Amino acid sequence: MKPVLFGTALLLLTACDPAAAQRAAAVDRADSQAEAARQVPVLMAAGDPIPVDADVGDALQWSASVVRVDQLENQGLQSSIKMFGAAGGDPAMNGLYTYIAFFAGVTDGWRVFQIGDFLEYRILSDAPGRLDLEVLESVLNPANDEISSRTRRLIVTWTPQGPDGAPTSISVAEAR
Repeated sequence: MKPVLFGTALLLLTACDPAAAQRAAAVDRADSQAEAARQVPVLMAAGDPIPVDADVGDALQWSASVVRVDQLENQGLQSSIKMFGAAGGDPAMNGLYTYIAFFAGVTDGWRVFQIGDFLEYRILSDAPGRLDLEVLESVLNPANDEISSRTRRLIVTWTPQGPDGAPTSISVAEAR
């Protein structure tokens, strides 16, 4: 019923504004031209192509599942801290494995901690040694097997250690 009402209202509004049809046609033409332009190759090869085989490294399989990266910018001297989310698990029940990673130096690489498995996360604030998050997650009601969602807030804290500030542990607390 709503599409019919919308269509009728649009028709009546168009009748009140004779130029509306012309503007709509111009927008449609511009959209079509933009789509066609995206499909036309822009570059020309300047030599013979070089074949490249797929890299089958396990670490790259894991890396390819990363779907989001957020640099934490307000950490003072500790500038090499990031959050990231990797796709995995059952997408009907969360599936964004969420981590925080601290660069522990060239020798040790990244020190990575899993915060949780969510549908989505949002950084509310970050300050030295602290990160405030809002997470959306799926929950299963065991009584009727229905899936619903809920929003929670979390406080992630750590104490910087060593010359690079990478902690050996973090804490995650529920917040209001």
